Amino acid sequence: MRARVKELVDGARTAIEAHRHRIDDLNVYPVPDGDTGTNLTLTVRAVAEALAGDGADDRAGLAREVSRAALMGARGNSGVILSQIVRGATDSLAETDDLAKAFRSASDAAYRAVKKPVEGTMLTAIRALADAAERGSSLPEIVAAGDEVVARTREMLPVLREAGVVDAGAAGLVEIVRGIAAVVAGEPLPDAPQLDDAIGIEAIHQELSRFRYCTVFVVEGDDLDLPGLETELELIGDSLLVVGDRTALKVHVHTDDPGRALSLGVARGAIGGVEIANMHEQTLEREGRLLHAVPGAGRTAVVAVAAGDGNRALFESGGAVVVDGGETMNPSTADLVAAIEHAPGLEVILLPNNGNVILTAEHAAENASKVARVVPTRSLQAGLAALVAFDGSRVADENVAALQEAADGVATGAVTIASRDVQLNGVAVRKGKWLGLAEGEPIAGGETFDEVAQAVLEQLLHEPRGVVTLLTGDDPPPLDGLLERIQSEYPELELDVHEGGQPHYPLLLAAE
Repeated sequence: MRARVKELVDGARTAIEAHRHRIDDLNVYPVPDGDTGTNLTLTVRAVAEALAGDGADDRAGLAREVSRAALMGARGNSGVILSQIVRGATDSLAETDDLAKAFRSASDAAYRAVKKPVEGTMLTAIRALADAAERGSSLPEIVAAGDEVVARTREMLPVLREAGVVDAGAAGLVEIVRGIAAVVAGEPLPDAPQLDDAIGIEAIHQELSRFRYCTVFVVEGDDLDLPGLETELELIGDSLLVVGDRTALKVHVHTDDPGRALSLGVARGAIGGVEIANMHEQTLEREGRLLHAVPGAGRTAVVAVAAGDGNRALFESGGAVVVDGGETMNPSTADLVAAIEHAPGLEVILLPNNGNVILTAEHAAENASKVARVVPTRSLQAGLAALVAFDGSRVADENVAALQEAADGVATGAVTIASRDVQLNGVAVRKGKWLGLAEGEPIAGGETFDEVAQAVLEQLLHEPRGVVTLLTGDDPPPLDGLLERIQSEYPELELDVHEGGQPHYPLLLAAE
């Protein structure tokens, strides 16, 4: 049973992740902070992550586990409401497989959680789904009823009507149910219906929220007083949600005094899961993103890891956002996630450009709010070759194949100083002597730079090549002798020389 529930949750996660950015862009109510899609995604991910481990495999135990994971992982206003929808559904499904009862229980729980319910929101959507279920509709028909009500939300709330968009929370909820329905039917995830929800200028320019900080936290304790905490929080903010039970409460409030909100929680129990977001900054970031305020912004952006001022400039000239790193100075997952989030594109391609950074890049792609894909480049040379094939107007998945093909088409080499004794074809290359590498493997050693560099070049040109690129390091040796030999022995070869500035490698070579 646990495996099946995990499949259903994974379907929901896949669906909301596929539409996360569209839903973020639709987000103008209750405040235009552009994070509804992200918050719903992170809330569903929390449930998926909980189910990935060991745990209950019976109906009641799974219901409790899923409900708690949704509560504890809920992000933002939409995520907290979603956690209550999940709670209502799981409370019902713990006792019966009746779909109509589960949807109605979910709807009732959501409406109970919101002190002043507003129609044209997630609440309207879950109620419409419950109504359809009680009419005896099949799951696909229930989803279709959700699509219909999402389209109507535009006329239910003045702010949506003026902005010309549908409600982001309602749209996100229906995508989650669509994903579950696809798993139940054993079918691929279908596309969402084409709505006229293009983001116009009215939807982009929105007033800042009355309060500045979106504050979310959990209070855990014994015999917690939900009504009392809710009453005190009402005095310092709005968009208030306090949900849970006497042992754990999830709080969401918009306020100018997050410290006061946290103090009210501390007075009642132990707090955790604290998240404080500046909604004014989020609103301005959303506006800037939608207006493509960043020059050259497109569908997809590139984040590249590089060392050396010259190499950074080369990647930036190709439109990449550069994170410092490379040999012996690997960036962290957090560094790469931050670069992904600030990159001027809805989706992002990551070029790690070092074998030791690939796993970190993959973790960053998994944890970013944007769609992010990794092209596992193992060298600066391969990364630069891949960047030439990048097209920002294409989606990330389309770019991956083109960039990978370009990276695979370059032969790479390097000349460095041996940091230890190396055995090479039975001959010892002593520490401190010149060492040549091709595709990362030692192939030459010697007393002089020119002889080793020439050996590497010959290895790279074993197959016909048209272009050779040289990237000099931060302490480069003279290249006059090498360049003269290249021009003499390979007169048809196009030669590019750049000051890369990378440490550890006086020369990097690439042949294409």
